[in-house]
Amino acid sequence: MKSALLPLAAALVAVTAAPVLAEGDAANGEKVFKKCQACHMVGDDAKNRVGPPLNGVVGAPAGRVEDYKYSPNLLELAEGGLVWDDETLTAYLTKPKDVIPKGKMSFAGLKKESDIDDVIAYLQTFE
Repeated sequence: MKSALLPLAAALVAVTAAPVLAEGDAANGEKVFKKCQACHMVGDDAKNRVGPPLNGVVGAPAGRVEDYKYSPNLLELAEGGLVWDDETLTAYLTKPKDVIPKGKMSFAGLKKESDIDDVIAYLQTFE
């Protein structure tokens, strides 16, 4: 019985050790991200704007940029363990107010699922 579980355990370790990457097109995500650039920056020189810089956001806990003033609702969710994983980012980029009611982000959301996947893939290129 133990020997039957070893291959399963090894496969589970292999799957969880590999990074999970969005299935989008990062090059197209860069184009779609232009809609976000009025408020957010990415890259080596990224700074706070209306929104925080998004370097390393994919997989990170919410509310992590220390010198950014987040909405109380986001901070409350962050204290509850909100993480910007693929599922949460997808929901947020679709309709931000559904994820963070009374949040500061005034963006209505992206309509196309492929654009959302592409933006997430693009954001994954910044650590």
